[in-house]
Amino acid sequence: MEKLHFNYAATEKIAHPVHIGVVASGDLEVIMKPTTNSESTLDIVTGSDGFKEVWGNVLTRFFDRYPLLADFEINDFGATPGVVNLRLTQAMEALKNE
Repeated sequence: MEKLHFNYAATEKIAHPVHIGVVASGDLEVIMKPTTNSESTLDIVTGSDGFKEVWGNVLTRFFDRYPLLADFEINDFGATPGVVNLRLTQAMEALKNE
């Protein structure tokens, strides 16, 4: 198990918390909470060690497209980069629909 931490510059504040996904084989959950920080923080717990660079690449692409200002908690159980991107995008969409 590995714990990762990332920070990203962001400008779009979120108004309410969001929870998407589940911790299950090949999946992950994303929890986003409003923050008073000046940048987004991401705390990730993953069962797959050695993938920090891959996580960084996926997250950089996401924040380049959606500069959401929030505190993120991600709990991963072997999700592929495609699933990570999907869950992050679903969380972003949930902000618009609620």
